[in-house]
Amino acid sequence: MIEAIKYSAKGEKIGTVQLPENLFAASCNNPKALLYEVIKMYLQNQRQGTVGKKGRADVQGSTRKLFKQKGTGNARQGNLRTPVRRGGGMAFAIQPKNWHSPIPIKKKRLALKLALTQKANDNQVIIIESINFENPSTKIAIDLINKIAPDGKKLLVINGSDHNIIKSFNNLPQVKMDRADGLFAYEVLNCKYLILTEDALNKAVEVFAK
Repeated sequence: MIEAIKYSAKGEKIGTVQLPENLFAASCNNPKALLYEVIKMYLQNQRQGTVGKKGRADVQGSTRKLFKQKGTGNARQGNLRTPVRRGGGMAFAIQPKNWHSPIPIKKKRLALKLALTQKANDNQVIIIESINFENPSTKIAIDLINKIAPDGKKLLVINGSDHNIIKSFNNLPQVKMDRADGLFAYEVLNCKYLILTEDALNKAVEVFAK
């Protein structure tokens, strides 16, 4: 049985919650290799690949030979677009590239479960009864986080997109946010504490525990 500490919306400890085993008790033959493969593909997919340089075919300029090959005393050169001239194209110019690599959904979900299991085993999963903000308030958000997990990076997971909650926690430097139905293994492992609302936990079970 895996348990996590439960807090109220005011940051008061009110008991413990039993975490579902179909999310927080995953295992496989080689978890480190699987996590490495999935996270590497995830980070690779974050690359935009939009960098590009102009080659000799991309710059403007006449294609005629500027002077004859021999007899002038000058170095042999071609047209204005040659890389050895100012304003010419770049030699071996790099072109935009698509770095996207598809991640199999079974591997992606198993990697997420392994990451959640590791957090649960390290006692770094925190459950909040609920978070309700009538208006955005960074001050209340800071007070809540300081009572629950004052140190280290935190990942706050909510159900849906409550703009008052998002605006309240967005300004906190060590707090990242995500929706319960959009969790990924890298985000879970890249924080010290995983904080979920009860609604977010139920949503995560509904989406990923199949």
